[in-house]
Amino acid sequence: MESNLGMYRIQLSGNAYQLNEEIGLHYQIHRGIGVHHQLYNQSDEEFKVSIFVGGLPSHALSAIFPLPEGLSELTFAGMLAGRKFGYYRYDGWIVSADADFCILGTVQKKDLKPEGPFGDHLGYYSLEHPFPYMKIHKVFHKKDPIWHFTVVGRPPQEDSSFGYLIHQLVEALTPGEFPGLKQIHAVDVSGVHPLLLAIGSERYMPFRDKKPEEILAIANRIIGSGQTSLAKYLFIADGNDQPLLDTYDFSNYFRHILERVDWRRDIHFQTNTTIDTLDYSGTGLNSGSKVIIACAGPSIRNLKNNLPTDFVLSKKWPSVKPMDNGILCIEGPKYTDLSTEQEIITELIKELETKNTEGFPLIVLCDDVDFTIANWANFLWVSFTRSNPSHDIRGVGEQYTYKHWGCTGSLIIDARKKPHHAPELEKDLKTTLKVDKLFSKGGPLYGTIPTSI
Repeated sequence: MESNLGMYRIQLSGNAYQLNEEIGLHYQIHRGIGVHHQLYNQSDEEFKVSIFVGGLPSHALSAIFPLPEGLSELTFAGMLAGRKFGYYRYDGWIVSADADFCILGTVQKKDLKPEGPFGDHLGYYSLEHPFPYMKIHKVFHKKDPIWHFTVVGRPPQEDSSFGYLIHQLVEALTPGEFPGLKQIHAVDVSGVHPLLLAIGSERYMPFRDKKPEEILAIANRIIGSGQTSLAKYLFIADGNDQPLLDTYDFSNYFRHILERVDWRRDIHFQTNTTIDTLDYSGTGLNSGSKVIIACAGPSIRNLKNNLPTDFVLSKKWPSVKPMDNGILCIEGPKYTDLSTEQEIITELIKELETKNTEGFPLIVLCDDVDFTIANWANFLWVSFTRSNPSHDIRGVGEQYTYKHWGCTGSLIIDARKKPHHAPELEKDLKTTLKVDKLFSKGGPLYGTIPTSI
């Protein structure tokens, strides 16, 4: 009952693994396997791991479910299936009685081997890194087993249905876990962890002018709890200002935020911190920054959705187009390095100071403006998977008040591709996979899939 059940990536071949003898393991931050690895490092016991492939759908769902600390995934799997988790023991390993395949092995606690690269659910091809691996002890399978697999790529993809179901199941529990929180949305089209949208309640000081206070406390609890701690951008609004506000209505939600946000006060950074293992926008593996944007109170500006006819920037920025109310996207030159680009953006800020951007409090720099503004899915994916808040957020009228950064004009997010980013799956990965042996001819999935499995 103290086992950790999780859905992890395994690499069966390639790199430095001995075929049929070793398997690469991909650890992600804030997953239980790391906690168990640490405990085994402090003991002389062997770190025995059982890999289950296939079996009951309840086992797959429980493996990825954000359960409270201390609640066994095996208990939850039994609750979902309507019967307890069936298992037996073999040479000290736990073997699932329902899985199609069981691979038993021992993790090498102190030794690492290269793992990856692999496609992932953010839509990029995550790079090769040193990770633990396991030596295989035994492999079991059912009679006529099915090897389950998933197709990965830019959302909506394999994580989308899981995410939707989790949102539906935990929605009623949210106020108990986060007091004062009305709604939270881990945005699937942005890759889930890069962007969280939330609605809270501002009740601390009802007898004076409203400003973000309680919703900041809620936001910090979100950033400090479980899997929501992987959020890179967290927007939170006071639901009392607009009772029908909905985080799933992107256009109205961002309009609400941008009408009210005061960039001098309402933006809060966490720097030199951990981010999702699959997010390559930061300064290294699991290393980057976070930002909380919290707003409460009446509207302080009118948003625009069209530019003045004389709004033209220098040749470095050839295309400027509105995305939605209050959001402007600017196509820029190919990103080179941080110091050079900071100077280029400083020049852009000086140029924007001479323009009328009053109705556009948010500006996003991108590589392809037409792609970015084509729809909300493109905009959210580009803006929040390709930027590191501490390095890529600038502003018109930048200022520091003591140690608090803010700006008097538009906030700028540099969402251009950076040299250290992982490549895109759709555009940069040229390999294809034949699936004619997996699906019958004429079936809906028969053909060639341009992605990674």
